[in-house]
Amino acid sequence: MASSLLHCSDKLPFMDVEAILHMKEGLGETSYAQNSSLQKRGMDTLKSLITNSATDVYISQMPERFTVADLGCSSGPNALCLVEDIVGSIGRVCGRSSQPPPEFSVLLNDLPTNDFNTIFFSLPEFTDRLKAAAETDEWGRPMVFLSGVPGSFYGRLFPRKSVHFICSCSSLHWLSQVPPGLFDEVTGRPINKGKMYISSSSPLAVPTAYLRQFQRDFGLFLKSRAAEVVAGGRMVLAMLGRQTEGYIDRRTTFLWELLSESFASLVSQGLVEQEKVDAYNVPFYAPSIQEVEEEVRREGSFRLDYVQTYEINLSSSGDAKEDGRTVSMAIRAIQESMLSHHFGPDIVDALFHRYTELVTASMEREEVKSVQIGVVLTRL
Repeated sequence: MASSLLHCSDKLPFMDVEAILHMKEGLGETSYAQNSSLQKRGMDTLKSLITNSATDVYISQMPERFTVADLGCSSGPNALCLVEDIVGSIGRVCGRSSQPPPEFSVLLNDLPTNDFNTIFFSLPEFTDRLKAAAETDEWGRPMVFLSGVPGSFYGRLFPRKSVHFICSCSSLHWLSQVPPGLFDEVTGRPINKGKMYISSSSPLAVPTAYLRQFQRDFGLFLKSRAAEVVAGGRMVLAMLGRQTEGYIDRRTTFLWELLSESFASLVSQGLVEQEKVDAYNVPFYAPSIQEVEEEVRREGSFRLDYVQTYEINLSSSGDAKEDGRTVSMAIRAIQESMLSHHFGPDIVDALFHRYTELVTASMEREEVKSVQIGVVLTRL
């Protein structure tokens, strides 16, 4: 989410995340639409959990209009996948019971800088697929009303008690801002030099600052959704996380470490100033299950029905070169908006050329994995 350096009190930098962060727009080679297969793999891991939870809410309430919200929908082929699965699952339930399906109100949310146009361009194909599925399963053509809702999910987005089901995949590990506390209060100098996220060399103040920001943001997320979700409604949330109680889980920090190494290479070549690198921190936090549970209990509006960690193997094809490029292009599609804003666009190609080399070399030596947390919450 962003990296604009605007000085507050002439010492502490303020990162304007909401104005800058967006996945790489369009349909080009480096776009998020062309480089989101890793996120799709994570979504597929939780597909049955998401569709079953949404269907259970429908069965328990049987509303004439069923409202679904996808928070952090981004753009590209993944944006409507879960919606299609949810509509199909509920439609088949209705078909078996000879009930007409509800009308579906689908609310797609992301930051205002998101490429909503790419989603809307795919709407005719989405509608055709739903129509074909309905005819095959004989449950009637569904009425699906699609809306884009720009705004940060760390605040209110929808009217009170208007949403039956919310899903959010690969989004809640992005914070609303780079945490305060990463710069010395007296000198204004960065305390996490050479690193952009928590590492084994980071002083304790760094993970402490990140945890506090996560607690603030996730608590605000839950409070906002509590106002919007109907009683008995559900949320399924999937975010990158860690399996360790300590702050360092190599599966979470490894790719950030390689990106820091890539910057060190550019610094040695005189392409980037070390001071610029030291001042760059990512608005990202991978929580533990315990940290998620604690915030749910603290906010108090939701029952925690399910929480589990899943390992996702990023070394999936057996070809380290192919896998290395896939991972590198995915990280570029996510990070490019922030990196270009902070360092300028001219260094991006060189940075990710080196990053691809490092990721590929790592995958030749070992399996590279990430950790995802899946959470199911019911509104009390």
